[in-house]
Amino acid sequence: MLTAIIGASVLIWVYLAVARGTFWTMAVRDSETPTAPAKWPGVAVVIPARNEADSIGKSLRSLLDQNYPGAVAIIVVDDDSSDGTAAVAANAVKDEKNRSSVTIANGRGLPADWTGKLWAVSQGIEIAEAQQTRPDYVLLTDADIVHAPDTLTWLVSKANAGGLVLTSLLAKLRCESFAERVHVPAFVFFFQMLFPFAWVSRADSATAAAAGGCMLVRADALRDCGGIESIKGALIDDCALAKKLKSRGPIWVGLTNRARSLRSYERFSAAKEMISRTAYAQLRNSPLLLALTIAGMAITFIVPVLFAIFGNGLERYLGIAAWAIMAALFQPVLRFYRVSPLWGFALPGIAALYGYYTLYSAYRHMRKRGGLWKGRVYTDALKPL
Repeated sequence: MLTAIIGASVLIWVYLAVARGTFWTMAVRDSETPTAPAKWPGVAVVIPARNEADSIGKSLRSLLDQNYPGAVAIIVVDDDSSDGTAAVAANAVKDEKNRSSVTIANGRGLPADWTGKLWAVSQGIEIAEAQQTRPDYVLLTDADIVHAPDTLTWLVSKANAGGLVLTSLLAKLRCESFAERVHVPAFVFFFQMLFPFAWVSRADSATAAAAGGCMLVRADALRDCGGIESIKGALIDDCALAKKLKSRGPIWVGLTNRARSLRSYERFSAAKEMISRTAYAQLRNSPLLLALTIAGMAITFIVPVLFAIFGNGLERYLGIAAWAIMAALFQPVLRFYRVSPLWGFALPGIAALYGYYTLYSAYRHMRKRGGLWKGRVYTDALKPL
């Protein structure tokens, strides 16, 4: 019985290594140079912002510094901030020569069946669509993301060359504090394990995913799939939108150094809040899926360590083998974030921490505190629609 358990763990890691879209290689990136379009389409950049005074200025200036040859309109929607986000945004662009391309709007009251971010995004797109020239593309980006000057040019070139309806970059997350080194590489590793990027772009694969901090969407495809309203209650809005748009055409998501997140997680409690906000929603708020997930994480991550330390004979060697494969597969993401390779052997403990956050997410949901983020609670939020 014990041999069968550790044998299953080894088989899981062999499968992840060779048959899960080689997610662990970190190979799907923005490293290519796509062909530029003959005519540059118009782009509307929509930034939902709630209490982002610390980062909105830098984010806006990075967008105003884009070298994009076509027309760009930037719309910031202040989502009932209490920290002066709108004033900071206005001050950040007042001396910019192209400040006339920026609209800063105060969001309307949040309807009961919307999440705050998606309601702000919807209002931003409404403003963009009402302009004299409707945009061909909409860039949805967060107020804590700063972009290299060629980000928009690369995204539009990639989308145009591939006929993509959604082109997304997973922004490089901040990884400086101890808490960030514990959580960030594992977050990227687990995200790609769930949604292998190589599968996302395949038409014959149902896998659909995007990174909400940087998503270029073809405007007509967004309208055709029902717009933002079609996912208005989704907590994991980026993947929900990706699923909708993949039914309309090809999508793509990849890693980047072009877009960087300024958001910091100095303490474990901050990372816990971020992860637990959506963990149970990803499981459809289902107790059965929660139990299966925790059991699966235990067999995959914890069992190898237990057998490697406490096992005997063949069982111990199998535990060491599974732990070694696990640590080896974690190395590319550790290199990407310039973290010591020794963290590879800590992945079982980090996975246990993520398991705890998932249980905590379920607990909060049962206490009617599901989806708590920036003072708002979405008790009925589900996984991507």
